[in-house]
Amino acid sequence: MNIARSLKWRPATTAILICGLVALLIYSVVVYMVAHFQPTVEVRIGSGIYHVQIADTEAERQQGLSEVSELKPDGGLLMKFDGDGAWGIWMKDMKIPIDIVWMDKDKKVVYVVKNASPELSTNTIFTPKSSARYVLELPAGSVDKAGIKAGVVADFDEFATGELGR
Repeated sequence: MNIARSLKWRPATTAILICGLVALLIYSVVVYMVAHFQPTVEVRIGSGIYHVQIADTEAERQQGLSEVSELKPDGGLLMKFDGDGAWGIWMKDMKIPIDIVWMDKDKKVVYVVKNASPELSTNTIFTPKSSARYVLELPAGSVDKAGIKAGVVADFDEFATGELGR
């Protein structure tokens, strides 16, 4: 008889269960939104217009396009660094080939790598010949298709790549 009494459903149990389910639902929605609604910026470079995700923290830049299995023809990633440097890019955990474009603080292209293969992984680190502030990763073939080369100036909203754009 005492066992049956201890197994009795109580209002407090219901409240705990409902709160737990609500917390799980909120967590799931937040995870989904972070994964699918990342900030983007429109980048005009050469004859191309790209809608790219932004990576302006160390963790986001290290992640880059790793594990991405497909990019839209007008997709990509724009990395912004806090200062100028010879920022190296590798193909760790990449699944698709990409074109890589380095730009200086004035958004002028200073170096380009075409069709960087995911097979290179960490064996090759691509670095520009001169200092850069931004690195743009695009689907392989974009550089040739849009006529992107050293000296070309990109156009994008500077504020969209910082905390104000989040």
